[in-house]
Amino acid sequence: MKEPFNIHRLRRLLQLAMCLAMLNVAYGQDYPSKPIKLIVPFASGSGSDQAARTYAQTISQIYKVPVIVEPKPGGNGFIAVQSVAKALPDGYTALYTTNTTHAANEHLYKSLPYDPVKDFSPVALISIGHMSLVVNINSKYKSVEDLVAEAKKRPGELNFGSGSSSSRVASEMFKQMAKIDVKSIPYKSNPMSITDLMGGQIDFMFTDAATGVPQIQANKLRALAVSGQKRLQSIPTVPSMEEAGIKGYDMSYWNAVYLPAATPSSVVNKLNEMFVKASTSSAVQNYLSFTSGEAALSTPEGLAQFQASESARWGKVIKQAGIEPE
Repeated sequence: MKEPFNIHRLRRLLQLAMCLAMLNVAYGQDYPSKPIKLIVPFASGSGSDQAARTYAQTISQIYKVPVIVEPKPGGNGFIAVQSVAKALPDGYTALYTTNTTHAANEHLYKSLPYDPVKDFSPVALISIGHMSLVVNINSKYKSVEDLVAEAKKRPGELNFGSGSSSSRVASEMFKQMAKIDVKSIPYKSNPMSITDLMGGQIDFMFTDAATGVPQIQANKLRALAVSGQKRLQSIPTVPSMEEAGIKGYDMSYWNAVYLPAATPSSVVNKLNEMFVKASTSSAVQNYLSFTSGEAALSTPEGLAQFQASESARWGKVIKQAGIEPE
């Protein structure tokens, strides 16, 4: 007797589900079997690029598989993010990114060419860090108080550079909380902004520790304050913004890893394991210590939850800073 259509269809669906499950297991067992590419949405030399290279080298040594870092700056992170979103969901093209692309951009732009949630499989939260407010080493500004006083004396004349949403929003928050009128000069990445700051083309900026600390320690930049509520280990003599007179100021950034949506869970979990293991290496620990970063590792599910809460937080911060979506 011929089976009813619905029973036949159900059996076919169950068979398909079993095949997909077996494929998922196979992916996890074989992965990684070829080079992994880490796409970074900022320029070479940026904090994200430096961190990605530290992890890439460590993972390569532990798992005996090449991990290649490929910076794709520009377009407010859109170029890099879209390239990963459209890649094969096989675990060999990953995004090493920050809150810029996955928490802030959706509040800074009226429309995005990608969905920070639906287009990606979260892998792991990596670290959290803070920025420093810096000026040219030859600048007449020796303190935050000096900078605020000059900005109030010359409204609309001073400017700041920014090469990421963290950098921009940090400056906009400073502008709003200090009640000063300064102009924004956007850059593709923070290293480019720092070059112009050292050349005297801009007056100040907030930069991530990985990019700024080496220039501060080399006496090429002067740090006026750090963006967290406590001082950074790498530049302990620099006060927090709170200590410098901007009460209630606190701004952080974070790094995380994502794969394209629909990547098998076994592959996602394996890559999570690889980054978690790499984080215990001396190379990564030394990097975090040098940049005063804090390891903040998570499961894939933990990153999804963290991203949701951070999106809400950045939305609130951007609104309070008076930034209108572009």
